[in-house]
Amino acid sequence: MHHTKLAILGTFVVLSTGCASITSSEMQQLSLTTKGEDAKTIEGAKCKLQNDKGTWEASSPGFVNVHRSSEDLTVVCAKDGEKDGLLKAISRAAGGMWGNIIFGGGIGAIVDHNKGTGYNYPDALPVQMGSSVIVDRKTQDPTATASAK
Repeated sequence: MHHTKLAILGTFVVLSTGCASITSSEMQQLSLTTKGEDAKTIEGAKCKLQNDKGTWEASSPGFVNVHRSSEDLTVVCAKDGEKDGLLKAISRAAGGMWGNIIFGGGIGAIVDHNKGTGYNYPDALPVQMGSSVIVDRKTQDPTATASAK
């Protein structure tokens, strides 16, 4: 009887931490904003977002759906009269990916890695025009790396 309870509990744990491709979408919706060097919001900047899974275009401010990937996301925004803004969004493994590695024996992790569903980008992409910025889901705070162009 004790072994049956453990087996049921073990099955529940494995299924609840399962494959990120079951629990997550291949796409992630991100918030895109642009600010000038004076920290004021800039509207209507044209932005190009790119990773190894594709390229997307959007205007700021707004939301954009991108394909999740293990690769970082590059964002370049431009608007007449403003210096271009560059942002790099760091891709991080999602919780479902760790569940696959720990409980699933790796097969689910390989599937999630290839589909991109095992990864997340930061939810907000605050592009600073005239600068190069890195955003990381771990901190959710942008870090300006250099003044650009």
